[in-house]
Amino acid sequence: MNDDFSPVLLADRQEDGFRKVSFRTCPAVCSEQIDITLEGDVIREVQYTRGCHGNTQGVAALCKGMKVQDVIARLGGIDCHGRGTSCPDQLARSLEML
Repeated sequence: MNDDFSPVLLADRQEDGFRKVSFRTCPAVCSEQIDITLEGDVIREVQYTRGCHGNTQGVAALCKGMKVQDVIARLGGIDCHGRGTSCPDQLARSLEML
């Protein structure tokens, strides 16, 4: 997705057999950054910086072990209070950029 809500890739590196990527989220959401650890097309860990702590922990826990495309399909397009995006949507948008 190319619009004002697109996250920005900050880092993309290989470490101990895992791909670790970091994205800065758009200003419309509460979180500031999302760090994702991947093993192939499977999400091993998601960490949000800032944001609604309970919700971002919940999203991260639910995504653990899921395939990237499944997370994109489930979280893409979720809107928070009419902002046009959300912390879960920012995760989906980030994964689409990989």
